[in-house]
Amino acid sequence: MLIDSIGMYRFSEMTQINFYSGTADKLLTACQLCAKAVRQGLRVIVYVPDISLMAQFDQRLWSFSPTSFIPHCRNDEEISLVQQTPVILSNKTPNNAAFDVLLNLHHQSPPYFEQFTKIIEIAGTTQEDKSAARERYRNYKNAGFDIHHYQLDAKTD
Repeated sequence: MLIDSIGMYRFSEMTQINFYSGTADKLLTACQLCAKAVRQGLRVIVYVPDISLMAQFDQRLWSFSPTSFIPHCRNDEEISLVQQTPVILSNKTPNNAAFDVLLNLHHQSPPYFEQFTKIIEIAGTTQEDKSAARERYRNYKNAGFDIHHYQLDAKTD
C-alpha cells in the first residue's frame, strides 16, 4: 500500500484482479482455476469464511476431476503441511505475502488483499451474487486496480 501526495492510501499497481462471471457452478470454476494455478507453480489461498462452503469446496477439490488431484489443506492444520501445500483453504487472509494468488469465495473483498500479485473473483448467475460481485468490482476499480474480466458461458460449466 502506498500513500499518494494528498495522504490517501493507494494500493500497489502490481496487483491484478481477474473477474470470472457467468458461471453456473462457482465451486467447479474455483477448482479449475486452482488446478491451473498449481500447474503454473503458484501458491493459492482460498478465502472462504463460511465454514459450510469451505467443507463443500474441500470435497469438490478431492472429486472434481477423475484424473487429477489438487493438493490442498486448511489453514488450521499442521504448519509444516500448510507451508508445503500449494492450495490453502482459509476463513481469514494472512497479512504476509506467502501466497501468489488469493481466490475469493466470499461476497466481500477480503482483508489484506492488496498484498497479493493476483486476486481471483468468481461471480455466479444469481442476482444476489451478481450484485455482490459488481460491488467488489466497483471497489477495486475505484482503488485503481488493474482488472481483467472473463465472461463464462453458464451453459457449458
